[in-house]
Amino acid sequence: MKLKGKVAIVTGATRGIGRAIALLLAKEGADIAFTYLSSNDLASSLKKEIEDLGVKVFASKTDVSNFKACGDFVTKVKKQLGSLDILVNNAGILKDKALMMMEESDFRDVIDTNLTGVFNMSRSCIVSFLREKKGDIVNISSVSGIVGIPRQTNYSASKGGIIGFTKALAKEVAAYNVRVNAVAPGFIQTDMVEGLKDEHKQQFTEMIPFKRFGTAEEVASTVLFLLSDKSKYITGQIIQVDGGLAMR
Repeated sequence: MKLKGKVAIVTGATRGIGRAIALLLAKEGADIAFTYLSSNDLASSLKKEIEDLGVKVFASKTDVSNFKACGDFVTKVKKQLGSLDILVNNAGILKDKALMMMEESDFRDVIDTNLTGVFNMSRSCIVSFLREKKGDIVNISSVSGIVGIPRQTNYSASKGGIIGFTKALAKEVAAYNVRVNAVAPGFIQTDMVEGLKDEHKQQFTEMIPFKRFGTAEEVASTVLFLLSDKSKYITGQIIQVDGGLAMR
């Protein structure tokens, strides 16, 4: 087990990529703390699945856009699970619209969750990581933050911001043996993608060199690699998991 004895936080873990990450890290021996925002039923189901894997789990209904709530959550994690080794910033929302139709709240809400949420959780964990001189952070960005996607100015801005945040923090904390990396998924088979019209799915598929959407498990495997000892000399990197979509 690559992560046995470690404690990992995964934000926004009840569905899609976050769920796949939480389950894979648990399978590799990590005790899991996760946040969610809406569905108590999905949180309870995930909690049971993780417990069945033989590791400890702590779940909390926490809004990552709230600085104090993030600090309180991290304090509880350390009390409940005993330590803190890993942070996966996955929580995110979409509010896609053409800019001429976008309300101020559409922009602010996406930035507050996707980007400010990364700051809030990272700030809440970083003191522990620096004190212990160890820790790993993986941020979930997007190819939207690399190449830009029409009708996603808010989302692209938030995910591009995560890339800058990742590189800056990686340089800041490397001397303390803390690594910071990001994963930038492309079109992944999740609830968000399932909601697309069939003709749009076909159009997007044709844009991808592999001619298929990725899976949440493929993203999770990349996250696991970045958290394992096999990547211990890697920091400040943005790994695209997109089937070649944003190839440059």
